Amino acid sequence: MIRALVLYDEEPDPQRYAEHVELCRKVPGATFRHGRVFAAPTGEPKHRYYAEWDWPDMDAFKAAARSDEFMATGKDAVELGVRFTVEFADVG
Repeated sequence: MIRALVLYDEEPDPQRYAEHVELCRKVPGATFRHGRVFAAPTGEPKHRYYAEWDWPDMDAFKAAARSDEFMATGKDAVELGVRFTVEFADVG
């Protein structure tokens, strides 16, 4: 399974993020989840919100990464105005 992790430094505006979620759910072949980060083992969490996509395999991920829908989510994420980090993992 391939996972894309998106970590936001701040919690986005809920109404605006709901629009972003609609775009994210259109990415082909993926399962999308998101939620508020509420704690860390020691002290305050570094990030305040997270999102993730899962694809069943690398081929599905590569196809989605080339899609207009996936590219639209990146552009829209920047327009949210919240600093974020994206990382990709091969979940075994």
